[in-house]
Amino acid sequence: MVPHIDSNSTVLGFDLSTQKLKAVQLSLKLEVISTAEVKFDSDLPEFRTSGGANSGSGNNEVFVQPVMWVKAIDIVLDRLVMQGADLNTVKVIGGSAQQHGSLYWSRHGVQTLRNLDSDKFLHVQINDSAFTVNRTPIWMDGSTEKQCIEMEAAIGGRAEMVNLTGSKCYARFTGPQIRKIYQERSHAYEETQFISVVSSFLASVFLGDIAPIDYGDASGMNLFDIKEKKWSKQCLNSCAPDLEERLGQPVPTSTLIGKISPFFVQRFGFPAECKITAFTGDNLSALSGMVAEEDSLVMSLGTSDTLIMNLKEQPQLEEGHVLCHPTEVDQFMGLLCFRNGSLVRESFNKTEANGDWKKFNELLDSTPRGNYGNMALHFHSIEIIPNLKGVLRWTRNSSPDNSESAKGVKKFPSPETEIRALIEGQMLHKRAIASDMGFHFGSNTKIIATGGASVNKSILQVISDVFNAPVFVQNESEAALFGAAYRARYSLYVNSLQESNSEIYQDANTKNLDSSLQLNYHDYVTQFIPNHLQLICEPSKDCDQIYSPMLERYRQMAFVLEQA
Repeated sequence: MVPHIDSNSTVLGFDLSTQKLKAVQLSLKLEVISTAEVKFDSDLPEFRTSGGANSGSGNNEVFVQPVMWVKAIDIVLDRLVMQGADLNTVKVIGGSAQQHGSLYWSRHGVQTLRNLDSDKFLHVQINDSAFTVNRTPIWMDGSTEKQCIEMEAAIGGRAEMVNLTGSKCYARFTGPQIRKIYQERSHAYEETQFISVVSSFLASVFLGDIAPIDYGDASGMNLFDIKEKKWSKQCLNSCAPDLEERLGQPVPTSTLIGKISPFFVQRFGFPAECKITAFTGDNLSALSGMVAEEDSLVMSLGTSDTLIMNLKEQPQLEEGHVLCHPTEVDQFMGLLCFRNGSLVRESFNKTEANGDWKKFNELLDSTPRGNYGNMALHFHSIEIIPNLKGVLRWTRNSSPDNSESAKGVKKFPSPETEIRALIEGQMLHKRAIASDMGFHFGSNTKIIATGGASVNKSILQVISDVFNAPVFVQNESEAALFGAAYRARYSLYVNSLQESNSEIYQDANTKNLDSSLQLNYHDYVTQFIPNHLQLICEPSKDCDQIYSPMLERYRQMAFVLEQA
């Protein structure tokens, strides 16, 4: 029997994104009680950020002053209290944060963190002296190409980096950023006692001690062996000396890492028994916030389009990201980015529909599925997969077997043909790359659409037809924030089971649970929010016979464009 938890108890979730810090308090039934946020640009103007970040003096350098985030915690908690939030009811706290950034704790900072004075603001205590690097690099920083080359070479090449860590070395990833700090500011590195990613930094403040990095965020660092679930010695050695002792031991994302710091008990009235779960990265938290089933494919339609998927095995795809799954210990999360997303769609809206989205949709809807065999690839910027730039339009008569025919046509005869060729081409591209990454399409596949274009039903219908799957949208827009709170609630549930069945479980922090007693994350959360997804459209009956041949034709077009 699960131990009784007061029905008035609540959970608290945080999301420290690029532009703001958000908080949400939920009941144990996952009903929203209160929310608050702090926008960095407008609420903390003294830090002079634009879009939540500062530009450095060097090329592609982007940083944040960590004290800004600390001050935001002070403010967001005050705002929750002003809204009437009863923080004395909070049983567990979960968190999410932008990925890849790194923070460098000084010895003084660690001591301060462990001995916070509740009579003072956080930011007065965890100030610049708490960090050896006061301009901390974040995910937008692209200044470490040199370090990427060095790290990949040191371990035997790019393929080995992908095999070990799930991604090639990326300039914005944490490992190359740490290496740059070590090379260019060696004294600061030597003075650093611990290194946190942004999510574990946020957890550390609430814990009153250095919080461990979770498996999910660790797998976005180019340092973590995603199969063995531990730091890769090869990658650590390629990055900086004595790094493992600065990073600490990583933990599963669902781990309860301790109780809340006395500072928050005394200053804000949190209960002393309030637990902290491991915080994770925003993409991972968004997947858990969507409560996506195994066969769900999340499609974010924004400036760049993104696919997020569940994977049972690690694929070997050089340009994708493979991370440890936030809620399924033995699975992975695949993440694919596509540069040519909404900016290309907006460009066509201007040229073909005079900037009128209603007209754009009418033109799209007026053409039949398959577009009479007219197809197009529009890679206006250098695409990630395939890594090329260019435009190719084929009619039904175009063929890869004839060099002249393979060149296609320069323009289709009507705006409606242009628009449908663009949207169908974008979605065929995504389906092909998702298949290459290892996502298996079947009768249970569903698409969860998010982002700006997810309000466009005409585009969603094309997605439904091309993927031969129903398309849903979320009722809650802040997936990463709610994912943080949902995971905290689930961790509390699992911990309650472990405590009441201690003779069954070998260890409170392992996955050795009796599956007949424990609900999985999806089943547990959806019992409280059964209607968290709204069905928008379903595939047409003839879509498979139309788009399966077009999928093969897309691959032929991509090959031709690559050869050109």
